[in-house]
Amino acid sequence: MASLAPILTRADAPASPPGPSRTTSPAPAGSWLARTRWTPAILPVLLLATWQLASTTGALPATILPAPTAVIDVGGELIRDGTLIANLGVSAARALVGLLAGGTIALALGLGTALSPGLRRLLDPTLQAVRTIPHLALIPLVILWFGIDEGAKILLVGWGVFFPIYLNTYHGVTSVDPGLIEMGRVYGMRRMTLFRRVILPGALPSILVGLRFALGIMWLTLIVAETIAANSGIGYMANQAREFSQTDVIVLAILVYACLGKLADSITRLIERRFLRWNPAYGVR
Repeated sequence: MASLAPILTRADAPASPPGPSRTTSPAPAGSWLARTRWTPAILPVLLLATWQLASTTGALPATILPAPTAVIDVGGELIRDGTLIANLGVSAARALVGLLAGGTIALALGLGTALSPGLRRLLDPTLQAVRTIPHLALIPLVILWFGIDEGAKILLVGWGVFFPIYLNTYHGVTSVDPGLIEMGRVYGMRRMTLFRRVILPGALPSILVGLRFALGIMWLTLIVAETIAANSGIGYMANQAREFSQTDVIVLAILVYACLGKLADSITRLIERRFLRWNPAYGVR
């Protein structure tokens, strides 16, 4: 038994602690998607390549959906003769004026009803009732009132962007931490200083969310308005192309609207990064 002791001792002895591993654990499969700057372009490029391949092989007839190269060609022709640029300028002007008009009124009323209990009781119940009316359902009535002039499109766009901005402004102001407001009062801030230093920064994230929602509704409203009642603009150009079965022009108009919407959303994100740098959720993107 004595001769077995060294063997048992060696067998039962605890293994020495492992040293540091020289191999690093593999990175998560999707980590490179978060690092590379080209990640947002991957899916659009794949869709365009698939679209072009299907058109080239004949799997997607041109009468249903023309090839991307055909859309690019017709876009170049319309740019050279000035048609696309003129209609794009008209549509952008309508969208911008409607957004400024409806958004300014919505911001003012949202701040007023959130800060003034009396104004809230006076206006908010009525505005909440009117909010349930689909703004696109007003198109026939607006045409009867204004015809197909610019006022009709601007009114519809302004009506469409009003409620997203109003509701998010109201929610943002009423959601500001009361403790921060009380602290500002303790430090002797006047009402305007308190609004500028505490209330408005606290409500700004919600206001900008409302703006992003409003931008989407803005383009949706403009598309419908220009298609039904207009004599210029991108929607009017698409409607005219429909009458002449110009599918490539229709697809071009759709892509132009998509690019305008993406541009507006990107501008809003830049505004968020500029004015919400103090917020950890917006500081780094």
